[in-house]
Amino acid sequence: MSDVNRRAFLAGTAGLAAAAGLIAPTTVEAGDPSFMNNVPDPLLSGKDLPTFKFALEKSKPKVIGKSTAREATVEQLPISKGIAGVSMGLEPGAMRELHWHATAAEWAFVDKGRVRTTVIDPQGHSETNDFEPGDIWYFPRGHGHMLECLGDKPCHFILIFDNGYFSEFGTFSITDWIGHTPKPLLAKNFGVPEETFDGFPTKEVYFARGAVPPEKAATPLQGVKLPPETHRYQFLTEQPHRVFKGGREWRVDSTRFPISKTITGEVLDLDPGSLRELHWHPTADEWQYLLEGKVSVTLFGSGGRYRTETLEKGDVGYIPQGYGHSIENVGDKPCRVLIGLNIGVYEAIDLSQWIAGNPLDVLATNFGKPAALFEKFPKKDVFITDKKGPGK
Repeated sequence: MSDVNRRAFLAGTAGLAAAAGLIAPTTVEAGDPSFMNNVPDPLLSGKDLPTFKFALEKSKPKVIGKSTAREATVEQLPISKGIAGVSMGLEPGAMRELHWHATAAEWAFVDKGRVRTTVIDPQGHSETNDFEPGDIWYFPRGHGHMLECLGDKPCHFILIFDNGYFSEFGTFSITDWIGHTPKPLLAKNFGVPEETFDGFPTKEVYFARGAVPPEKAATPLQGVKLPPETHRYQFLTEQPHRVFKGGREWRVDSTRFPISKTITGEVLDLDPGSLRELHWHPTADEWQYLLEGKVSVTLFGSGGRYRTETLEKGDVGYIPQGYGHSIENVGDKPCRVLIGLNIGVYEAIDLSQWIAGNPLDVLATNFGKPAALFEKFPKKDVFITDKKGPGK
């Protein structure tokens, strides 16, 4: 049975059971694989671990004018069932047209240039925001939005979606919808003559191209009707969440950015030779995009299965939920890693913390070594260590 068919089968049987009163009905968010946890993934249950790396920026893009979009989904990186990503660049005057995603929420990090977005929610609230490098946005699943380049320089941003089966190229665009709807129906819908729609696009535009937008955003047709929670967060203008000898971590989840209920974001800066220590995430998959530098990423999959991949600038890495991993800067310059987790509240267990959380006699018995040996181990969570190691 294919993975897609198995998902459909499980969803169907779960629905029948709920209807029969055998189990309580639950809501499964897009990208949430928890309902599949008892079903072995053929890709991860083999003798060897599959690749978890994809050279995103070297892949073939969708190009319109000088605007580009590249994506990493299960189609390009089969292991990435829980999270998908897109690298998008817009030229001045270009817009990723009005659209929505039916199967995923969207989280974005602005890498270069300036971006303006509009978004509308099911209650009719709308918000227009301008973004600088280091800012992020979050649009809940199904909320209509657009993205446009501000100013006379191009922009670049990374989009993260909480569903690996999502495709940016299979999304719902306004020109595609209006272009395939009969004019009499459109006229009735909007209360305007049919000829109003003469000359409208008859197929999806995807990247619309026009004049550079005004520096000050105009008021929406309906007037100002702001949502209770903003979609914008100034991420890297903050001080780092934590600073270590060897690196820095910025982190934002729903405890600080309330609307971002299904995605947590991190940025790791690692000095040459520094290590984000061995750890795992009990409740989330991890998607990595290398903004700068060169890193070695390890993946531990139980049963003696272990794999190492080297990521360079523009590459993507993916860690399945619960799998052990680490990130080490193996270049001669500082590196920066953008990380997305498909969970609203950050959770991780670091190997140093796990060791420190156990008595000496337990460690001695487990490893068959003298208890005194473990007195030399860290007494607290390391998280990031420099090239010399913790305490050195």
